[in-house]
Amino acid sequence: MALVNSREMFKKAYEGNYAVGAFNVNNMEIVQGIMAAAQQENAPVILQVSAGARKYASPIYLRKLVEAAIEETGLDLVLHLDHGEDFEICKACIDDGFSSVMIDGSRFPLEENIALTKKVVEYAHDKGVTVEAELGKLAGVEDAVKVAAKDATYTDPDEAVEFVEKTGVDSLAIAIGTSHGAYKFKGDPTLDFDRLATITEKLKGFPLVLHGASSVPQEFVQLNNKYGGQIPGAQGVPEEMLNRASKLGVCKINIDTDLRLALTASIRKTFVESPAEFDPRKYLGPGRDAIRDMVAHKMRNVLGCSGKK
Repeated sequence: MALVNSREMFKKAYEGNYAVGAFNVNNMEIVQGIMAAAQQENAPVILQVSAGARKYASPIYLRKLVEAAIEETGLDLVLHLDHGEDFEICKACIDDGFSSVMIDGSRFPLEENIALTKKVVEYAHDKGVTVEAELGKLAGVEDAVKVAAKDATYTDPDEAVEFVEKTGVDSLAIAIGTSHGAYKFKGDPTLDFDRLATITEKLKGFPLVLHGASSVPQEFVQLNNKYGGQIPGAQGVPEEMLNRASKLGVCKINIDTDLRLALTASIRKTFVESPAEFDPRKYLGPGRDAIRDMVAHKMRNVLGCSGKK
């Protein structure tokens, strides 16, 4: 039981045609719910922390929560920085004990993205830490990531090959139609699977990543709205599309919005049905259980990683 980097985890996922779930964490209940699901499903797992989560919970609290999760469950896991915006935050997380970091230079021109990513890779690899980068721009909003739909761009397969060769990066987040947040599609959901297949063919054996891949389950949207929420028209990436992607070289699938929806729906339900309740354990406990059940479903039925620990 230890904190591990993603290299061996992704090798197994690629060869086994499944994906590992990377779940964003912000507090104790979210960590506990995810880890209970991983233990139940005997599944590999990545806990990832955004810049917003570091600001909210403080790096030391998050690190200690992850240490507690490893000690309690006996599972290996990856602690990953999600969307590191510059070298400094990646360095800080590496020095703080993270086993994996993402440097997101997708807002820069190709050569500048390559130079920034290579700098992080060189520092990280010296310390046994793996690095994810991003090529292409996903639309949507999540914490500090804000990209208008008109500015989104899909990943160019040839540029992906050049990027990987020049940076030495360990995994690559690509843009094929997913987006951040709860409002991913206005019409019918579509992903560019032809583009994904081309990138996979050109980068044989190399692990790809999907960001903005929450499914926005309608049962959670409806529960939130039933108990006072206002989330009209939210929809995400259909689970069958994610399952298909997991068999085409996508080894890591990021999930954040679904966690938020499950937790909030459960809390709203408790507040409405038990308005006299003010004990945090009585509403955070059911919320933790809702996260556990949702994550277990993802591992078993969407990612295909149950029993793959």
